[in-house]
Amino acid sequence: MGTAVSRPDATRAHQRGEVPLVATDRVFPRAETSAILGNIRWDAAKSIWWFGHAAGSVVAVTLFARWDAVAAMITLTALTICAGHSVGMHRLLIHRSFDAPLWLERVLVWLGTLVGMAGPFGMIRAHDMRDWHQRQTVCPPHPSHGAGFWRDAWWQMHCRYDLDHEPDFVIEDRVASDPFYRLVERTWMAQQLPVALLLYALGGAAWVFWGICVRVTLSLTGHWAVGYFAHRTGHQGWVVAGLPVQGYNLPGLGLLTFGENWHGNHHAFPHSARLGVEPGQRDPGFWLIRRLEALGLARSIRLPESTPPREGLTRVSAVSNPSCAPERTLS
Repeated sequence: MGTAVSRPDATRAHQRGEVPLVATDRVFPRAETSAILGNIRWDAAKSIWWFGHAAGSVVAVTLFARWDAVAAMITLTALTICAGHSVGMHRLLIHRSFDAPLWLERVLVWLGTLVGMAGPFGMIRAHDMRDWHQRQTVCPPHPSHGAGFWRDAWWQMHCRYDLDHEPDFVIEDRVASDPFYRLVERTWMAQQLPVALLLYALGGAAWVFWGICVRVTLSLTGHWAVGYFAHRTGHQGWVVAGLPVQGYNLPGLGLLTFGENWHGNHHAFPHSARLGVEPGQRDPGFWLIRRLEALGLARSIRLPESTPPREGLTRVSAVSNPSCAPERTLS
């Protein structure tokens, strides 16, 4: 990663080309690429999408306050966030932390699309570009969640960060050429429609407003909130030396986030299907993967010890971090 320098010096060094940009599995900087030269722009489609569902959520609360509709929303949220986003999109499609039959992979990724953030290609790009930024010597405030609470909320849920010279972004052919993923990518917003029809048939308009609008609004906002706090402060079991952005764990939120709260662990072991790697760290997403394994539907599950440690990975001692769990061999 080069010699650690102050932010202004690192900025000038990047501009002079003296600090080379690292590549990742899918992001390859060009000669003219700079990780810090770009603009944050309002994304009209993204913003209208959020505000539209937020308006529908107001309708749900004021006109359709029914417990059965709330229960339907909670059930569908758990299914799409856990099986879809955490297991299907994040751990399987993006990180390939385990293998699954293609039909099951497609089902899980489709459920992840229903969370309402993007299609499969858009999710891979959003994740990998943020990861690429956070692996450079200097990371701008947008991909690092370095702004204040309200500004970061606006930036992440209503804007995009466009670099002056984008790096090359290459999705592996088995995903990029998959006809199902290509279809879902083109129509990811419309994928809510068949679910809305099913909800209407089961519970009328109340189920639609709660099961679509409230669910999408909560999912988008919750995803941003976890990302914001997990890059700001919290428990750390490990740090990665030389990087400007570190991940933090958010204890107590394992069941609510289905294991995505263990973001400090994820920075340490990005290849691992298991995010809650310490004693007592609940990880429902990993529990689901283990159930799939028992059914013969998941294999080649990768754990923290499955690959050599990241360069610069350092264990945080219990002395400097009292909330850190005792050192132990991960299994």
